[in-house]
Amino acid sequence: MKLNNTRTILVGLAFLSICAFWQMYDSIVPLILTNTFHLNETLSGAIMAADNVLALFLLPIFGGISDRTHTGIGKRMPFILFGTGCAIVLMNFLPLLDNGYAASPSGFELVSFVIVLGLLLIAMGTYRSPAVALMPDVTPKPLRSKGNAIINLMGAVGGIIYLGVAAVMYPNSKVQGLSHVNYQPLFMVVSAIMFVSIAVLFITIKESKLTAENQALEKQHPEWDLAQNDGSGNEVLPAPVKRSLGFLLASIALWFVGYNGVTTWFTTYVSVVMGQGLGGASTCLLIATGGAIVSYIPIGALASKIGRRKTIMGGIILLASCFALGYVLTTVYSSINAIMFVVFALVGLAWAAINVNSLPMVVEMCKGSDIGKFTGYYYTASMSAQIITPMLAGTLMRHIDYRVLFPYAAFFVAMSFVTMVFVHHGDVKVEAKRGLAAFEDMDD
Repeated sequence: MKLNNTRTILVGLAFLSICAFWQMYDSIVPLILTNTFHLNETLSGAIMAADNVLALFLLPIFGGISDRTHTGIGKRMPFILFGTGCAIVLMNFLPLLDNGYAASPSGFELVSFVIVLGLLLIAMGTYRSPAVALMPDVTPKPLRSKGNAIINLMGAVGGIIYLGVAAVMYPNSKVQGLSHVNYQPLFMVVSAIMFVSIAVLFITIKESKLTAENQALEKQHPEWDLAQNDGSGNEVLPAPVKRSLGFLLASIALWFVGYNGVTTWFTTYVSVVMGQGLGGASTCLLIATGGAIVSYIPIGALASKIGRRKTIMGGIILLASCFALGYVLTTVYSSINAIMFVVFALVGLAWAAINVNSLPMVVEMCKGSDIGKFTGYYYTASMSAQIITPMLAGTLMRHIDYRVLFPYAAFFVAMSFVTMVFVHHGDVKVEAKRGLAAFEDMDD
């Protein structure tokens, strides 16, 4: 059994479009809020946090609704098409309102901007879980770590495409000294990227047919299914599986608390603790991202050999160690150096080991008809952490010392190792191979 890489790449186009959008959203919307509408950092931050708050409710709700949806084009595709279409229309109103306010400030443009932004976030929330659930829908359970590695890689490609487009369209020489920047062309290009990605996905991926084929395959392997019949025709998770799911969701929340604490505050941290500027901090984070990107595919292959749980736990040990070493390096040295670059490359590797395998472990525990709902559970755990950790880490740094950041991150990541010890389900079935059979997967 081998993963259909071409099909998985095409399925990943949905995640590519999502990541391209969020990269632009996180980069441009704060600039509009502060530079055009002149909102203070607190109010701007509250508006920017709204997407995570909405995600807590929208992702599990629409993931579950998509599980119960049955149409001729599938159960995920209607949400992907509708959500993307609404998002493309709504997002292009933002720069129009931005330009209008810059030309003639009024409360109407500001209120309209916030309303459209809220509707846009709702539109994006309607299809993220269905889009991510599409991969496990059409991928056999033992291959989902490899599949998720490709999906993550496609997401990274989406972010990189946006960054490249933004760098070409808005170089410093073009925007320096301007009192207002017109972002309409950039929004239109990202809209085109989203439209083309989803159009290609819809044309090439016949969801209903592929889902039916995968369900037929999984029926031939009842040992893959952890759900049991409760005697009334309904399938339920056995109590041990529920416990594993609870501990796994706790682990996801804990490692996101640690990791996002660093990614959120690292730029400020190195400025205060080391006296370093934005460039060095950005380079470290870029190296971490690069380390993750080059690790996705090898990590997916490794997990299929030794198991997801072992791969995740190895990643946790490495990530906690890197954060502990980060504390030493940033307090001993007064400038960012090559050793820190190596450590951040290892951070990327560790994060890939964790991130590639965690979603497949969650959806491994559910029956096929609940993949969207369980994808929503995964995002509820991760989004909750991303809402909490900027405030929690920031409060500790302000009231104790900025140097608490890396010990804080290392502690929460280490705690996720403790909870992972109690996770005993959701792993890929690893079979030992001998002789020539041991070489059969080397061409994957």
